[in-house]
Amino acid sequence: MSTFPILQVKNLSVDFKVNSSQVHAVKGVSFQLEKGKTLALVGESGSGKSVSALSVLQLLPYPTASHPSGSILFDGQEVINLNPEQLRKIRGNRVSMIFQEPMTSLNPLHTVEKQIREVLFLHKDIKGQQATKRILELLALVGIRNPQQKLGAFPHELSGGQRQRVMIAMALANEPDLLIADEPTTALDVTIQAQILNLLADLQKKIGMAILLITHDLGIVRHFSDQVCIMHQGKIVESGNTTQIFTAPTHEYSIKLLSAEPKGTPAAIMTEAKPLLSTENLNVWFPIKKGVMARVVDYIKAVRDINLEVKQGRTLGIVGESGSGKTTLGLALIRLIESKGLICFKQQAISGLNQSQMRPLRREIQIVFQDPFGSLSPRMSIAEIVGEGLGIHDPDNKTQHEQKVIAALEEVGLDPETRDRYPHEFSGGQRQRIAIARALILKPKLIILDEPTSALDRTVQSQIVDLLRDLQLKYQLSYIFISHDLAVVKALSHELMVMKEGLVVEQGDADTIFKQPHHEYTRALMRAAFY
Repeated sequence: MSTFPILQVKNLSVDFKVNSSQVHAVKGVSFQLEKGKTLALVGESGSGKSVSALSVLQLLPYPTASHPSGSILFDGQEVINLNPEQLRKIRGNRVSMIFQEPMTSLNPLHTVEKQIREVLFLHKDIKGQQATKRILELLALVGIRNPQQKLGAFPHELSGGQRQRVMIAMALANEPDLLIADEPTTALDVTIQAQILNLLADLQKKIGMAILLITHDLGIVRHFSDQVCIMHQGKIVESGNTTQIFTAPTHEYSIKLLSAEPKGTPAAIMTEAKPLLSTENLNVWFPIKKGVMARVVDYIKAVRDINLEVKQGRTLGIVGESGSGKTTLGLALIRLIESKGLICFKQQAISGLNQSQMRPLRREIQIVFQDPFGSLSPRMSIAEIVGEGLGIHDPDNKTQHEQKVIAALEEVGLDPETRDRYPHEFSGGQRQRIAIARALILKPKLIILDEPTSALDRTVQSQIVDLLRDLQLKYQLSYIFISHDLAVVKALSHELMVMKEGLVVEQGDADTIFKQPHHEYTRALMRAAFY
């Protein structure tokens, strides 16, 4: 065994060439990681965490990216300037990486089985039945139910949490010496998050694997890491033992970051609020078709017999595991997917309306999707994205559109001068604000928010929660808030609905359920949450 740390990063700098200028993304960063230990890199979006981690495997876009200074030693070997053949022996074998966005890092044209099989074959020459057995073992390890059924699935056929688990299975396939985990649990609900973290901890003990963890979830850092480095504007401003950093941070930025938890209570509510949206026995079943004639042989019962009510000015929080039917329910409520059962909006049945009849109502019911980058068109400027709904629902007042776009951007805390830029020029938190501005500009009565804070660091999460609360008070908005982050749900929700396998297992007053959950599954969710 090596007598030196498995990973040593010394005075690392990373520059990016942008047009004729240099952007200094990382500035003189140094840290080291012992075998069998976990080091967390923590900081806000844009602080240089992921760039530092990607440098370890030389995965930056060279020569646009460069290292003006620094050294990266993996098991005593200098990594910077290794040739491609030498890097291939390390990547995916001795050093693996879990990437932040599984939908873009998995190959959309290959099945789950093929993608994991490739990793096993390239580095261990494992093939045939032996590879299949190992793949099933890995999928079961990361908590995928019925792994045999998922072998032939493509990434788009999996939920966000399932895609993330496939990424983790690929990274762990060859039992690496070093695992770089970039936001490994972002898309996972708290119970699966706890399972994955326990799995990583078990593997760490079993094979002595070191983990370099990049995350914005301070609960995970506190419970899971041995050492912490806090990054701000490309530099490490404070580092040390996890307990020491959390109990007695010394740097001003560390104190600000560690205190940035979603706080407060849900917005005040009207005593005589009218029902805005309700359902009776709502079901969403997806047919399973087989054979040449594509006959229906069974159904996936994604949502089963849901009864809910959302009143004006109130928030219904919906929580549950990945695949429990939360997002499917949200899409069914606004008639984006087919459902059976009664849906009423403002006491009028809308479940029987066709798409042209639904169009006028879309002004009053808006949705903010889970992935703002995926839901914002890369070909449209921010002004065009935010103002698109006005062109459909208010075509006669085009002269006022620009002023309304400016007002909407200001309302969500964005500089209107940036409205001619494109989505890729904004951070994750800014893109989420753009998505909220797009939903808000039509002055809706109800907004469905599907995991709107899952990819955001805690400081930005707190800002978004405060923003949503302020907007709710100002306009008496109703929200349906779908999330696996119980701290955020608790800060916003008046009522709570807990879903499991398409069914509601508990619902009622949010504060009461958080204090005294009755169902065992709800209690398990509460125990697993780091808030």
